[in-house]
Amino acid sequence: MGQTARERQRERTRRRLLDVSRELFATEGYGAVGLAEIVAAAEVTKGALYHHFSGKADLFRAVLREVQEDVGRRVAGAADAREDPWERLTAGCQEFLTAATGPGIQRIMLVDGPAVLGWNEWRGMDEESSARHLGEALAELMEHGVVARQPVAPLAHLLSGAMNEAALWLATSAQPQDMADTRAALARLLEALRA
Repeated sequence: MGQTARERQRERTRRRLLDVSRELFATEGYGAVGLAEIVAAAEVTKGALYHHFSGKADLFRAVLREVQEDVGRRVAGAADAREDPWERLTAGCQEFLTAATGPGIQRIMLVDGPAVLGWNEWRGMDEESSARHLGEALAELMEHGVVARQPVAPLAHLLSGAMNEAALWLATSAQPQDMADTRAALARLLEALRA
């Protein structure tokens, strides 16, 4: 059964709020954006915003979830394009660096995300998106003997943390060579895991 006109309008309003907020949070940062600016840019009322979100932090949470899902899709797409499990891992990790440092991603996902929501909530959301896939990829490689058997969770957290930190550093770097150097360092780090 199809949506009613009212349901379609609600969804369009919610989508507009998310799109406008994502752009504002990416360009100005969470702290610099007010609700008045969001509703004006989205051309909706504050009442419409509060119908969908309990406030600015809740709206940001929804934007962050979408950003993390977008990055997760890009990482999965790069990994799934490869047949070999090792190549899937390395392609996915390299794509994470590219995706996480992209315009409109880094500030929301890596800078404001942990600051606004707190480390525990941010980490939980990260687990739901890309970190879980990293653990699954490592477990598969261990199963095939490509990576030495070991507890997966600590290794996945170490790699995830290293890649998040590298993405943060790259976002503040002014040197064009830093991305290539970071990709090479990541490749060497991953290669060291091979059995």
